[in-house]
Amino acid sequence: MGRTRAIAPAAAVLVLSVAACAGSVTAEAAAAGSPAASASRTVSLSESGRLHLTSKQGFTLNEQGSASGTITGTIYIHLHLTSTSKVTAEVSIYPSGGSLSGNGSAAYRVEGSVAAFTGTLAITRGSGKYAHARASSLRFSGTIQRRGDAVSVHVSGPLSF
Repeated sequence: MGRTRAIAPAAAVLVLSVAACAGSVTAEAAAAGSPAASASRTVSLSESGRLHLTSKQGFTLNEQGSASGTITGTIYIHLHLTSTSKVTAEVSIYPSGGSLSGNGSAAYRVEGSVAAFTGTLAITRGSGKYAHARASSLRFSGTIQRRGDAVSVHVSGPLSF
């Protein structure tokens, strides 16, 4: 596990590219003619952010930074290196008017000076205007530069709220 410590990121880049869909009212609510029918939107996000290491506890890396793009705000990521071939992540984004939180896991492999990972991420909670945010099986991938400790992350798939 000594090699795992060598990939601890001091900076990270988060890029979210989420597939586009139009907003709609749920079919059941529209058919019922309910005045309480709530609009459900599925959006296309294009997010990027730069994060820095705020602390490290064992094999958990805590990072923070700013997101810009469709949803701007502060990003917090907790990366847990659970084995020599797996990483899990807890992600929280705090845009104006609410928050989005979720978790994911990915397999990773060391390829020379880079550790590459690929897995899935789910958005499980939201608040404010994102109170009903949900996304499952988002594609979660990226790289960790072992020299310089930079991380790039990519997430893609539909987000509804």
